Amino acid sequence: MTRSATDGLRIRTLGPDEVPLAVDWAAAEGWNPGLADAACFTTVDSEGFLVGELEGEPVATISCVNYDDRFAFLGFYIVRPDLRGRGYGLRIWREAIAHAGARVIGLDGVVAQQANYRKSGFALAYANIRYGGIAARMDAPKAGVVALGDVPFAMVEASDATVFPAPRTRFLRAWIASSGHIGRALLRDGQLAGWGVIRPCRQGRKIGPLVADDRAAAEAVLSALLAAIGGAEIFLDVPSVNSEAVALAKSIGLSPVFETARMYTGAIAPLRTERIFGVTTFELG
Repeated sequence: MTRSATDGLRIRTLGPDEVPLAVDWAAAEGWNPGLADAACFTTVDSEGFLVGELEGEPVATISCVNYDDRFAFLGFYIVRPDLRGRGYGLRIWREAIAHAGARVIGLDGVVAQQANYRKSGFALAYANIRYGGIAARMDAPKAGVVALGDVPFAMVEASDATVFPAPRTRFLRAWIASSGHIGRALLRDGQLAGWGVIRPCRQGRKIGPLVADDRAAAEAVLSALLAAIGGAEIFLDVPSVNSEAVALAKSIGLSPVFETARMYTGAIAPLRTERIFGVTTFELG
């Protein structure tokens, strides 16, 4: 897709090998993406990443990936700092929204932009808070913890369906298997009680998703993930509406870094936010 206008802005789709541009810009904005994020993100929607260019130079990026025929997620909405306030952001925003069609769109936006997002039809669902720091020592992983790759994928996908508004099979497979990503799961009586992934980022490591039936299960998976990396700075993105998740992050010595506003343009399938102890990614949900 390519669009041009009299102001000289040309909007086009980023190819899979160009998506690292958006990831690099997100890193410059302090979002600290994972080292393998770009490759995983492109598995969802090859037409969902856009760039705005002036005379061949990128000036704006955005993504709006369509997960299925009902749900899309928007991210990477960035205009080059020296060119902000000229309308380029609004132009590329409109193209991204158009790509979603009639789908409900979700996003994790900076809190300061909530009013602008509301003008585009987004309503606040809850805040997500990023906690970061050097985690305090946790108890040794408990019995029943296994490598996530050893768990039947259908079980992981069924668990994920309780915490995400759309199927994301290709993404989950890539996320679990990517180089440097480590996954752990807790089984209780043969059932998946909790699971999570930790991945290397530009700074430290992020844990996400972290999904569990209860805090005890989340702690078991979290301790196993931390044991696997042997200590490092970590970040955990937590829905503020899950008080047990907030308490868990604080209990291991993490402190708030910043927060985002999770917003949607319409109704989504009910999510069990009490099972979300760590958001997968602010960029794609």
